[in-house]
Amino acid sequence: MTPPDAPHNRWSDLDRPPLNVTALRRGLLRPDVLWSELEVVETTGSTNSDLAERARSGSLAEGTVLVAEEQTAGRGRLERSWTAPPRSGLFFSVYLEPGDVPVERWGWVPLLAGVAAATALAKSAGVDTALKWPNDLLVTVEGEERKAGGILGEFAGDGIVVGLGINVSLRADELPAPTAGSLVLAGAVSTDRETLLRAVLRSLEHWYGEWKAADGDASASGLQAAYTAGCATLDRTVRAELPGGNSLVGQAVAIDGDGRLVLSTEGGLQQPVSAGDIVHLRGAAGGLT
Repeated sequence: MTPPDAPHNRWSDLDRPPLNVTALRRGLLRPDVLWSELEVVETTGSTNSDLAERARSGSLAEGTVLVAEEQTAGRGRLERSWTAPPRSGLFFSVYLEPGDVPVERWGWVPLLAGVAAATALAKSAGVDTALKWPNDLLVTVEGEERKAGGILGEFAGDGIVVGLGINVSLRADELPAPTAGSLVLAGAVSTDRETLLRAVLRSLEHWYGEWKAADGDASASGLQAAYTAGCATLDRTVRAELPGGNSLVGQAVAIDGDGRLVLSTEGGLQQPVSAGDIVHLRGAAGGLT
């Protein structure tokens, strides 16, 4: 371990060991589970882009997992970049084929991944993790909500690629923005990335199985209730910055059956939002997010 007062090398850090792909495969790949293939690469532009390209070529099996120790062109929502030092987090994508689930319900898959990740991180890292609609993972650092992870889903081939980026061991001087956080800064009891990755993938398998068994019905599978319970956006005044440059301000009152955020606006109108960037204006946690 590096002494506390020793300088840290951003690009080669003994406190950030590489993932053990053999151990991960042994723990995750079995005939009776969702995960069929797991690959760890040292660096790539974007795991989502890599899997989506393979899916479009028809050469990808459901349950494929691609993990990168470093992403040089990681993408978040609205084509925002996602960068972090090598081995400082979990950067991975999975390929899922919901099959007979009506395609109009597939929009729940990224939200499902959020529930799975938040649940797993709370248990395996000991960090309370909340969901900011639609696809951000929030932790509390020094009394403030910070973004520690994000999720991106995109249709590809016969299925959907879902990418997750989670800041695990980023230190304060490595954060890309003042609103960013990490598990270690939130007081995680474990930052072992193999433990965390196994926990997230097993949780994702569980929720995906429940959702598919209910034919993609978010209510019947318990997914809608779970997302609602963990969503930090609800019961707050928010501004939805909508595609096209418009915006809408209101109180976030519900997540509807289609996964949309329902805002109560002036005059008591209930306005569902299916896509947009959400800014938390006021709420129990206070401040701007």
